[in-house]
Order: sequence, then C-alpha cells, then structure tokens
Amino acid sequence: MSKRDYYEILGISRNAGEDEIKKAYRKMAIKFHPDKNEGDKAAEEKFKEAAEAYEVLSNANKKARYDQYGHAGMGSSAGGGGGGGFGGMNMDDIFSQFGDIFGGQFGGRSQGGGRRVNRGSNLRIKVKLTLEEIANGVEKKIKVTKYISCDKCNGSGAHSSSSFSRCNTCHGTGHVTRVQNTILGQMQTTGTCPACGGEGQTITEKCKSCHGDGIVRGEDVITLNIPAGVADGMQLSVNGKGNAAPRGGIPGDLILQVEEIEHEHLLRDGSNLIYNLFINFADAAMGTSIEIPTLDGKAKIKIDAGTQGGKLLRLKGKGLPSLEHHGKGDLVVNINIWTPQHLSSEEKKMMEKLRESQNFVPKPGKKDRGFFDRMKEYFE
Repeated sequence: MSKRDYYEILGISRNAGEDEIKKAYRKMAIKFHPDKNEGDKAAEEKFKEAAEAYEVLSNANKKARYDQYGHAGMGSSAGGGGGGGFGGMNMDDIFSQFGDIFGGQFGGRSQGGGRRVNRGSNLRIKVKLTLEEIANGVEKKIKVTKYISCDKCNGSGAHSSSSFSRCNTCHGTGHVTRVQNTILGQMQTTGTCPACGGEGQTITEKCKSCHGDGIVRGEDVITLNIPAGVADGMQLSVNGKGNAAPRGGIPGDLILQVEEIEHEHLLRDGSNLIYNLFINFADAAMGTSIEIPTLDGKAKIKIDAGTQGGKLLRLKGKGLPSLEHHGKGDLVVNINIWTPQHLSSEEKKMMEKLRESQNFVPKPGKKDRGFFDRMKEYFE
C-alpha cells in the first residue's frame, strides 16, 4: 500500500509556511488524539500519520528532500528497523517529540504518566556507493561506533531494580506546577521538575559499568537497504539507529550521506550517463562496430560511415533510475575523432594524397549541425 502525500494528510498546500504547517498538525492531532478516541485504532493510525507528516514538513532539510524526491527520499528509503517517520514508533515517542504542541489541552502521555523521555543524539555517517550500486539499489552492512544500551543494567543506569526512589519534588510525575500572581490574576505554568530532570525518579545506587547513564560506547552492525537512484550528497535517515538514549529513552536516528564513487568510464548527469568514445579517422570515414561499457556489461554500437566528431548516440534506458519518476535515463555516447599527433614519413605521404582528394574538402550540410545545436537537442 503506497503512503499518502504528507501535504494531503495535513490538508495544506505545498507552499505552506512554518506556522501553517504547525497549525494544521495541531488541528489533526487534537482531532485524532488517543484521549478523545479511546480504543479507536483507526484514529490512532491517523494520529501517527499526522505526526509523521509533521515530523518531515516541520524540518527544513527533510521538507526540501521530500519536496524533491517524495517518500523515496525519506527514512524508509534507507530501510532498517521500521523505516522513516513514526510508522515503527509507539505513542510515547510521538509525545516525547511533539507533546508541547498541544498547549496543555491533553495530559502528558510519555513514560510514567508525564515523565520526561530522554532521546539519544543522531549519528551521521557517509556511505560510499558505486554507480552500479546506485543503478540497482544495494544492501550494505556497516559497523558503527556509537552509544549503546548498557548490558549490565539493561539501560536503566541503576545497580538493580530496587535502586530507584520516587522523586519527592514532583511525586513521580516528572513535572511541577507553579502559580504566580499577576495583574491579570493567577497564572499557572507547568515545567520539567528540576530535581529529577523530568524522569519522576532518582537512582539511589548507580550501575558501576555506565555510572548511572544507562549507555556506554560500543559497536553495532546495521543493515541498510539503499534505494536505486540516490545521488551524491543526498541524505537518508533510519529511525532509531543512532546513539542510544540515557536510561532507557528513545534512540536517535542514523543520518546517511551518500558519497558517489567516480566511475572509470562513465559520467553522471542526473539520471543520464555520458560516455566519451574516441574513434580513429578510418573508422569514422568507413564505419565500424564498437563495444562500449555500460553499468550492466558491454553494449555493441554501430558507427555509420561518414560519422562526424561530436555526434551524440543515445542508448535508451541504459542510464540510472530516478527517485522522482518511473523508468531509467539514457546512456549518451559522445563521439570524438582521434587525430594522431605524430606521423611517420609513409603516413605523411598517404595524408598528402588524401588532402588533395575532393572527398576530403569540408562540405557541411544541414545535417552536419554545430556543437550548440547538438547540446540543445541533448538537454531537451
């Protein structure tokens, strides 16, 4: 089942501004909020769907990538662990990210009935890809060094399950309410508990391995499913594969930056490929058949007799797939006629005879277009 357009989900146009995006999300989130639709699975899915759309469109970098590549450019493209957005996350994840957007209309729903949920930092890495890998998509297993959950305390940060005590300041809620007298009357504000940092509890005896953090430095092997058609500099994200969060919180994301390895023979131009073919004068004059490299092996092309330098041959569908459109680009062969720089005495005598021949006097016709005409046709 294909995913719905994020703008359609929030009911906004593609040129909507930051405030309009936030307002539209708040309207959808309140409408399908679990507190108003208890037990309604359809409403819960719409709530998650709206959160996923907002998570992308409220981030300038992700929004630009989505506008250019659609869903293919989002986290689900990189695969691994539930894909992009909030599709694989629970309700606690959403409230820990965007709970403040409801302005106090609903109670906190993060861990422990309003307690703060820690979030791990994002991890950024570069992934080098060949043109062959870009053409077909690729699965890669990478080993990364990052913060992982402490296996001695299972990420809790405590020596044992009994090494916790409820915070006396917030009584386990994770937040405190203050009432201030103003000229407009009493004003009530709610904020994170300063004593426990919003966690609702304190550790009485810390884990000796992680010293109470719940995380340690370690290595992790991550499987990435990179889609066909990505480009150099493009960023893909994998939810939950970044650094682990302190004391059992939500892990950060893994941000991948694509680095394209230069091909030995082929140049990339969007979804098209360019191959510069050099042929000798005799082959250009008499015609021949030549094998050229492609991304999936060799291809034989015919060089017609009388071929002029700069002629462009187009091999349909031999380019790269596009993330935006169906199908593939083309392989464009740019024909160059190689002129020898050093001639033997015998070769010079042969060339002198050919120079006097009327067939060797340039007589360009309408079909023999110039460089700019050929390039204009190529880019159309």
